[in-house]
Amino acid sequence: MTILDERENRGPNRITLTEVASHAGVSRSTVSLVLRDSPLVAADTRDRVQAAIKELGYVYNRGAATLRAARTNTVGLLVCEISNAFYGELTAGVDEVLGEEGVVAFLANTAESPERQDRFLQRMREHNVDGVILCPTAGTQPDLLDRLRQWQLPCVQALRFVSARNGDYAGVDYEFGMEMMTEHLVRLGHRRIAFVGGNLTHSATAARRAGFGTAMRRHGLSPDLIVRCPPTRRAGVDAIGPLLDLPDPPTAALCYNDMVAFGVMLGLEARGLKAGRDIAVTGFDDVAEAAFSRPALTTISTSARQIGQEAARLLLRRIADPQGAPERVILPARLVVRESCGAMNERKANQRTNTQRFPK
Repeated sequence: MTILDERENRGPNRITLTEVASHAGVSRSTVSLVLRDSPLVAADTRDRVQAAIKELGYVYNRGAATLRAARTNTVGLLVCEISNAFYGELTAGVDEVLGEEGVVAFLANTAESPERQDRFLQRMREHNVDGVILCPTAGTQPDLLDRLRQWQLPCVQALRFVSARNGDYAGVDYEFGMEMMTEHLVRLGHRRIAFVGGNLTHSATAARRAGFGTAMRRHGLSPDLIVRCPPTRRAGVDAIGPLLDLPDPPTAALCYNDMVAFGVMLGLEARGLKAGRDIAVTGFDDVAEAAFSRPALTTISTSARQIGQEAARLLLRRIADPQGAPERVILPARLVVRESCGAMNERKANQRTNTQRFPK
């Protein structure tokens, strides 16, 4: 672009690249290298150019630069429910890895709507993102991955997948995590265990229920006491009352996620009951609040931030090698025992008994 063209295409009082170069006493190409964070520019020169940019109030026209570049150094990140703290941790993990590579993520909340998901994907395609990290909404059809391939838009599925064999995926072993939690409750003596939450059909729900069913049947117990409700705090509050009113109420509520568990504990409190004393309550995810709730929540740690990091690394590899073999990263789940399941109370009771039996 010539200087004349540049001035004709800029808005009123808009500072040009040439003016920045003149002010800093460097060439126009040097300013361009600084804007692209090139390592070819000496530190003192970079500082001088950045000072000129700040002093003149120059705004980098990244859209115009995109037209001249093969990559935009932007990616899309589509999550299902941004109000859930779990997705905040996931986003932080994605941002940590992408930030180190100078890549920016555009965050979109699909709110579990396939229609919103399609609109956001189309919009991100229009913005020429280099790829997307997608937490698929419930109801996402497997042919979506084929469509993204036709668009030549690299995609990594995170937390959920629409195809077990097709495409890249980063997640956690939900099935084993729920099986491990169920085993923990059975070993504490519970035989009537309710599964609370998870009203939508997707891979993560299926895996959780499979783990619950496997452990219950292993001990000859029924896995049929399931309350399907949204994975929210409000739904947990509403769900526990009808369970307690059953002729044979459960002695443990194994919840789909931590949000439901927090709601269940609030519902118990409204009835004058307490989790870990009157009924065992467990969650899934181990969000930061879990350790500070009262009582502290027994849960399964799924390492949301690490999943985000792995998803970002997968996407960067896929962008660099579009034709490579699909990769799947499955992180292990970890049982975190706290007060809400009653295990801590049992330990304290055993300690008191031992102290009385063997006084110092």
